[in-house]
Amino acid sequence: MDMHTVVSSPSLLVALLIPLAGALAVMFRGNDENVREGISSVASILLLGVVCSLIPSVLKGKILVLHLFTILPGLTITLRADAMSMIFALVASSLWTIAVYYSMGYMRGLKEHAQTRFNACFALAIFGAIGVAFSDNLLTMYLFYEIVSICTYPLVAHHQDDEGYKGARKYIVYLTATAKFFLLPAMILIYVLTGTLDFAANISTGIFPDGVNKVLVTMLYVFCLFGFAKNGIMPFHHWLPGAMVAPTPVSALLHAVAVVKVGVFCTTRVMLYIFGVDTMDALNLGIPTAYFVGFTVIMASIIALSKDNLKARLAYSTVSQLSYIIMGVALLTPSGIEGGLIHIVNHAFSKITLFFCAGAIYVATHKKNISEMEGLGKTMPFTFGAFAIASLSMIGAPPVGGFITKWNLLVGSMEAHQIGILLILIASTMLNAAYFAPVTFKAFFNKPPAGEGYIGIREAPLSMLIPILIACFISVLIGIFPQFMMNFVKAVTG
Repeated sequence: MDMHTVVSSPSLLVALLIPLAGALAVMFRGNDENVREGISSVASILLLGVVCSLIPSVLKGKILVLHLFTILPGLTITLRADAMSMIFALVASSLWTIAVYYSMGYMRGLKEHAQTRFNACFALAIFGAIGVAFSDNLLTMYLFYEIVSICTYPLVAHHQDDEGYKGARKYIVYLTATAKFFLLPAMILIYVLTGTLDFAANISTGIFPDGVNKVLVTMLYVFCLFGFAKNGIMPFHHWLPGAMVAPTPVSALLHAVAVVKVGVFCTTRVMLYIFGVDTMDALNLGIPTAYFVGFTVIMASIIALSKDNLKARLAYSTVSQLSYIIMGVALLTPSGIEGGLIHIVNHAFSKITLFFCAGAIYVATHKKNISEMEGLGKTMPFTFGAFAIASLSMIGAPPVGGFITKWNLLVGSMEAHQIGILLILIASTMLNAAYFAPVTFKAFFNKPPAGEGYIGIREAPLSMLIPILIACFISVLIGIFPQFMMNFVKAVTG
């Protein structure tokens, strides 16, 4: 791996085992709710600490690896932490810490059943996400990708009613079928063509040798794009709105941390470290991909406009916003790639804030529809204030994190000389404003419905409100001080 020092690091295995151990401990010792939530809290803090301990080495240009075992020559289960790994690992570990405390308030507030199973599966989903982040090759990534699908199924089906089972069935069928029909054959063919599934040393080269069949490589690329269906690209996006039957902490997990971010991380990781910028440019794969996902950006935003249910609107917003990440990388320009990768961070903190707010509103009022929230901002000012700030991030307004994303994507589209992408980004931003602004406007500037003064309604419990404000604060912080995370992003492109 040129220009990088490769160092063996047992810390990678420790990071992987912490959420797994947390899940097992919850299963066997989780009958007492205080013990159960204490285990989840300690595990999340330990994981964040271990991941943060890797930061100095990675920022010095080191690649941390840990070989676990070999299956065949060129086919291993190996862990790796580099700059791109750290982007996702930091997001997953830090948001798990926040989500654990939020879940306490939500699940207790609604007296939800099966809280032990919920906490255990939540930890297992983070185990899968960390495994994906620290994968050194496509095989390791594929295994952990499937672990995330399986472990989140009970979370989607949590309510165990017809609606829950229907949403969970659609969820698992979409994600496992696409992985088996597209991703698995692609992985086998890549191994046959190259003799390895290891990620390349940098984003330029990829792993395909000179003279390989261009049509075959193009087909493999398309299979990988659709195989990682967690990325929410149309037409394989229907699982995502269907999964909204899950409790709000699960929706937050799906849309901000484990599931969709696993999808876009895997997609962009393969684009950059399996195919590589040079191969994608030579085969003209980048710009067509950018326009293809641009369709998802616009259409999902238009659908979001039509949804009165707050979680449904946020779900289609997620479908749209995920494609920003793939679009930026597909531009194959430094600013485009940086804008795409930094959106993994910016979208995560802002979207989890939005879903946390939706959950707080439901716990406090049992209202789900935007049309029922008129005047509610005066009763729940902190919740709707946080929602407004996170909305600005999704729109791309300064000083919140989303502005850094939009700025880099716009610059990247100009670097690539793609006026069409520029117009898609502008149109998308206008649509973002059109479906987010009315929520805040109705809450703060409209009067409550006649005869309804929201008597007795107040902010959600502090165990929910504090995580909302922390996530919101970080969204602003990464907009004002983007350099910390941009160090990792620039290390990928540089």
